[in-house]
Amino acid sequence: MLPMTQNTSLSYRDAGVDIDAGDALVERIKPLARKTLRDGVLGGIGGFGALFEVPKRYREPLLVSGTDGVGTKLRLAFDLNRHDTVGQDLVAMSVNDILVLGAESLFFLDYFACGKLDVDTAAAVVGGIAKGCELAGCALIGGETAEMPGMYPAGEYDLAGFAVGVVEKSRVIDGKAAIVPGDVVLGLASSGAHSNGYSLVRKIIERAQPDLDARFDGERSLADVLMAPTRIYVKQVLATMEKVAIKGMAHITGGGLLENVPRVLPENTVAELQKAAWPRPRLFDWMQVEGKVAENEMHRVFNCGIGLVIVVAAADADLAMAELTAQGEAVYRIGEIRVRQGDEAQTVVL
Repeated sequence: MLPMTQNTSLSYRDAGVDIDAGDALVERIKPLARKTLRDGVLGGIGGFGALFEVPKRYREPLLVSGTDGVGTKLRLAFDLNRHDTVGQDLVAMSVNDILVLGAESLFFLDYFACGKLDVDTAAAVVGGIAKGCELAGCALIGGETAEMPGMYPAGEYDLAGFAVGVVEKSRVIDGKAAIVPGDVVLGLASSGAHSNGYSLVRKIIERAQPDLDARFDGERSLADVLMAPTRIYVKQVLATMEKVAIKGMAHITGGGLLENVPRVLPENTVAELQKAAWPRPRLFDWMQVEGKVAENEMHRVFNCGIGLVIVVAAADADLAMAELTAQGEAVYRIGEIRVRQGDEAQTVVL
């Protein structure tokens, strides 16, 4: 190849951006996005903006938005060359967040940034995003793929996502206004560590030096367990809400049980949780032992097996558990709400 001179005609490809690869990715994405279409979508992938009509069944619709990323779980995805599940993680982090207000997910947009676009890797990621959108019942109506030479190391990328949902104004779930002492705390099982605490997870792996491909949990390897995608609770909980009055919900993300549950509690209450009330997946026991992580730190960093917390009146607890079970959730009665004493922590795990 002849060296470039001052008179050589330069192209965007010479600068490191492959427009053809970007076009190929769009063509790969289109059928994935089509599978997520739902009522309200106007137009398709490829426009400058995406149009969405709020379903007419809402009389006083309030839009609810959420945005998030996948965090350092991406580092494991790079190291393990596994890119098909982090897209579901991305969707879950936003749709589960807006769910706690009682919102139905309407649509999702993603942002994928890399130094050099690998179409197969990007398509695997977007495939996971599309699967997450199907599970949440929301449409993947747009996004951005940014190829930025020199900004990211080879083989690495970053992800961010944005979800919009809707809730009837009269049905907004506001735990702070509704929760009272005597209410029951239910916990929905997580699928693993979800997408939180992975900086500590990676530190534990660095110390323990485990065989990530060895069988760890049934037929799954440790790598399988660590990369299990975040569970999406949207459809199951929305269906349950049609039959049971839910007072408050907390998505257990960064901050674990100890810092997320208080976000929906009135100042004068405490959620008293019983550790023995739910089975803690082996992953968390392994991480605690190998990392010598204190019990309080475990509950402050990880979900420890509970991905979503729901608060209901004591009289509704059995019906709520039955409905959630019928929707395919593993649900446990993990505690109750009581009066707060002084300035004690608002969530305690006994």
